[in-house]
Amino acid sequence: MAEQSDKEVKHYTLEEIQKHKHRKSIWLILHYRLYDLTKFLEEHPGGEEVLREQAGGDATENFEDVGHSTDARELSKTYIFGELHPGGRSKLIKPSETLINTADSNFRWWTNWVIPAISALFIALMHRLYMAED
Repeated sequence: MAEQSDKEVKHYTLEEIQKHKHRKSIWLILHYRLYDLTKFLEEHPGGEEVLREQAGGDATENFEDVGHSTDARELSKTYIFGELHPGGRSKLIKPSETLINTADSNFRWWTNWVIPAISALFIALMHRLYMAED
């Protein structure tokens, strides 16, 4: 019986999904499932602008990064109406985004460890010079 329900799932191409990013129709992708969130815009606790920014594309990473509650995940299931066609799944990964993420993570490492370490060293040297003068 599960096989029969899998066959009934309606698939949409990425091109079809990308057309639904306006006030009258907000579709987005989460884990290859399609959600029509048009009627949920005003109810979204994070504001409708968050959904508008993700409309017509894959919002999986942003959805997971926010850390939605179990209740939010259950509620989201009521908005599923189809899936991204398997042929379009490879189009979701963009090489340019990977490069940006790599650069961002290197930048974060630099600012989280090196800059504070240099600052601490500078303060220690200044303290030592100040104490040596007395």
